[in-house]
Amino acid sequence: MDRQIEDLIINIEKVIVGKRQAIIKVICALLSEGHILIEDVPGVGKTRLVAALANSVDGKFNRIQLTPDIMPSDIVGFSMISPQTRELEYREGAAMCNFLLADEINRASPKTQSSLLEVMEEHQISLDNNTMPLPVPFMVMATQNPVETYGTYHLPEAQMDRFLMKISMGYPAPEEEFDIITRSENPNFADKLPAVMTTEDVNRHIAAAKKVRCSDSLKKYIVELLNATRSSDAVKLGASPRGGIAMLKAAKSYAYIDGRDYVVPDDIRAVMSAVLSHRLMLSPKGKSAYPDAEAVMEAIAMTVPVPVK
Repeated sequence: MDRQIEDLIINIEKVIVGKRQAIIKVICALLSEGHILIEDVPGVGKTRLVAALANSVDGKFNRIQLTPDIMPSDIVGFSMISPQTRELEYREGAAMCNFLLADEINRASPKTQSSLLEVMEEHQISLDNNTMPLPVPFMVMATQNPVETYGTYHLPEAQMDRFLMKISMGYPAPEEEFDIITRSENPNFADKLPAVMTTEDVNRHIAAAKKVRCSDSLKKYIVELLNATRSSDAVKLGASPRGGIAMLKAAKSYAYIDGRDYVVPDDIRAVMSAVLSHRLMLSPKGKSAYPDAEAVMEAIAMTVPVPVK
């Protein structure tokens, strides 16, 4: 593993206890130039994980707490007449940054959610016939609570597909929870995390991850996994080709984080559920036979032979 990547993981682990795989997947999404959705119950550290990553990289970090009254202009910005020049001037929204934390994204109205589509996909903002490119790197890290439905708006499939990965934190083990409670005596510790990486370093690692090699047999393995989701009777709508592209990017980044310049089947299996499960629409049979889409994806993967050199 690259020493700087290891330092980044260790730095985040100063405030996030026992969740190394979740940390690695967030970094994997960053190196894949993708966005990540963290869905879990309240109080397990979703927002703290995102803030720890942003504080560990010397870039601009914005957070927006999404509620039904948040307007699209709060995200993309707006134009107003300058008193001095009497001309329209652009006023930045929350998206003009390197790391955007969209907290409780499913509480925003559909109109506001849709304003994130171009931002996430095109990495630019279009306003009044002007196009403003976003800083590089740019990453949206969104959180949502799956247990409350009052006052929430389900994310449409088109926007779910924009997220490279969806992960869950899960509850900590008892010994880890003891450590978390002990650390809570210094509640501002996360805000004091030193930056261990610059945005230039991130861009260098992104370029290096793109150069990781993936054999044709493993690309065919990805295609077979995609086709298996489309033919499964547990799935009503399978993964799209965009899901396959996302899985290839994520597998390359995962291999790079692991210190290799080539992809192995374990890299694909490691990112498979996080990349594909939120892109599936389960059939009534799938909903009744499996607890969630991740379990469906794991069951589908068991039916696809793993390539062996």
